[in-house]
Amino acid sequence: MMKSTNNTTKPFYNTTIPSDWEAKKGVEISDKITKGSSPNWQGFQYQNDGVLFVTSENVRDGLLDISEPKYLPFTFNDKLKNSILQKGDILINIVGASIGRSCIYNIETVANINQAVCILRLKDTILREYISYYLQLPKSIDKLLNTQSDSARPNLTLEDIRNFQFLLPPLSEQHAIAHVLGLMDAAINKNNQLIAQKELQKKWLMQNLLTGKKRLKGFGGEWKKERLEKYLVKHDEKSTSSNQFPVLTSSRRGIFLQSDYYTRDVASEDNTGYNVVPRGYFTYRHMSDDLIFKFNVNDIVDKGIVSTLYPVFTVKNIDQHFLLSKLNEGNEFKIHAQEQKQGGSRTYVYFKTLCQLKLYIPSLEEQAAIAQVRQAADKEIQLLKAKTDKLREQKKGMMQVLLTGKKRLKIKE
Repeated sequence: MMKSTNNTTKPFYNTTIPSDWEAKKGVEISDKITKGSSPNWQGFQYQNDGVLFVTSENVRDGLLDISEPKYLPFTFNDKLKNSILQKGDILINIVGASIGRSCIYNIETVANINQAVCILRLKDTILREYISYYLQLPKSIDKLLNTQSDSARPNLTLEDIRNFQFLLPPLSEQHAIAHVLGLMDAAINKNNQLIAQKELQKKWLMQNLLTGKKRLKGFGGEWKKERLEKYLVKHDEKSTSSNQFPVLTSSRRGIFLQSDYYTRDVASEDNTGYNVVPRGYFTYRHMSDDLIFKFNVNDIVDKGIVSTLYPVFTVKNIDQHFLLSKLNEGNEFKIHAQEQKQGGSRTYVYFKTLCQLKLYIPSLEEQAAIAQVRQAADKEIQLLKAKTDKLREQKKGMMQVLLTGKKRLKIKE
């Protein structure tokens, strides 16, 4: 038998909530609210194994992403016992462009965090899955951002988290809401697993095509080893006024409008003098802390701007899509980048350094054929990603009504 929940309401800020819901502060629902520390401040450097080190980059919207893990010595963990993670902790980004993003630390691995991530360790009587969904609600993120300290760099304090008010329906309804949203997450995850499979297949295929180990039908002959300076043309256009063109973010996940990628602007207030990226032109960040570089082509606006840390160039006498694959998925650039490391934690590959890279290059016809294979694989993956986006929008709509009490679920007796 099913019964309806209480439908009477009471005021909460500028709206109303069901009368049987409570508003509780973070400090009332938690056993611990703390943050970590910077390894550099403590005299530690990253290494290939050891204690998993979680930063704001790993905290996605409701997802812990450790596809590119960082590790620190166990002595770091011993020194900073207060910020050692426990399975079930809720992580909230409190510093930087991703401020407000949150997820559950849902693995058993020993780990620690840096100063940009807050631990919210809930009491046993609080349903962490419900709280995690509540923190993902756009209205909740807006409320968090409205409490942030007034400083040049966006940040939240631990006091902000302690005083943040969470809306809590009866526990049975928390479970019901978490169950419904969990089913939607399961559908999203299933589709994402299929995307991961397709991307793995694409990676294997491209590694063979880009090295010539596998040749497409109708092509033969030797590939020539050429310096990239023969094919690259630097673009030196600068913005002449602030916000002259949309600000772009060239990330490891692709190129985006900054306004779509971050929860808030991170560009300088005055972005005059930024590098202009016309449509179809390449850009990349010329420095890396972990030897990973990502080249992107502007395919979203006629002209955008990026920081001067991002060189901009176009190409001649080479297939653009083939070169993009070679740089991002081939081994030659990775080796070239490794050769540029000269002590310190950062590696620099300036445009003039990039021009010295030697690549094995087939005929233009074979380049185009390889690029077509890649584009076909990309199209299949993009269709699957569009399905994920649709599912996420449906989930967001459900969150907006369930987590605010606008729509009540029926609870079993």
